[in-house]
Amino acid sequence: MSEMDDLAAFAVLIEAGSFTLAAQQLGCSKGQLSKRISLLETRFCVVLLQRTTRRLSLTAAGAALLPQAQALVVQVERARQALARLKDDMAGPVRMTVPVSLGETFFDGALLEFSRQYPEVQIELELNNNYRDLSRDGFDLAIRSEVAHDERLVARPLLAWHEMTCASPAYLERFGEPLTPQALAEHRCLLNSHYSGREEWLYHQQHELLRVRVSGPFASNHYNLLKKAALADAGIARLPSYLLQEELADGRLRWLLRDYQTRSMPMYLVHPYQGGLPKRTQVLADYLIGWFKRSGEALDRLQR
Repeated sequence: MSEMDDLAAFAVLIEAGSFTLAAQQLGCSKGQLSKRISLLETRFCVVLLQRTTRRLSLTAAGAALLPQAQALVVQVERARQALARLKDDMAGPVRMTVPVSLGETFFDGALLEFSRQYPEVQIELELNNNYRDLSRDGFDLAIRSEVAHDERLVARPLLAWHEMTCASPAYLERFGEPLTPQALAEHRCLLNSHYSGREEWLYHQQHELLRVRVSGPFASNHYNLLKKAALADAGIARLPSYLLQEELADGRLRWLLRDYQTRSMPMYLVHPYQGGLPKRTQVLADYLIGWFKRSGEALDRLQR
């Protein structure tokens, strides 16, 4: 036992009033407790107790030491209660709503890794491209590309992505690589039906805006379906950079028109005001911020 343990035992002994009761509370024998008090007296070179068959009496040294020992017991109990509250606050559900393509791309890896570190947190993930009111719909966290002014919510930057024009090596071998945006008019393009202007692709170079009319055999409002079509050599797609980390790294897709800029879009992690968050929600929010930062750095290295 440490000196702090022996001080705590001394305080318990005085509170109990007898070695028998104190030993029961401490889960040890009377002989063990007596030995601990003797060791404490030896360390401090004082006598702490006057022992008789009927009662325990404090010496002057014991009376001086008792308040410090009692304060130590109080601090240990406060620490135990704090840890118990933290454990209780970490156990329970966290409900999240995120865009479909982002959830399908990242959240299997991110959340499985988180669950290994915090198995007591139960994550309920909804993939939905529609706006969800966190308070009304019962969500703790959301990921959004647009953030309305709402004093009840905190929006923390999560990642910034831009659209990348890409195609498979097999498609480019068959149809050639477009070297300018205007050349896309002669290619089979995969269109995003989520946007009303899906047949017009915009590019920027320096201060010039280029508008290109495109067409193709397939359209979808689902980014992952467009990616699968590009991987199947069906045409040229414009996809979010966060979707393409593995495909660019292993060469299954190639990034085209790299000298031309496309639209960029920030993504935010949104949650209720920090003061009202359970600990498990705070921990998950902080974890996701760090996880996406590392993923973004890895994607930046691929794009250099």
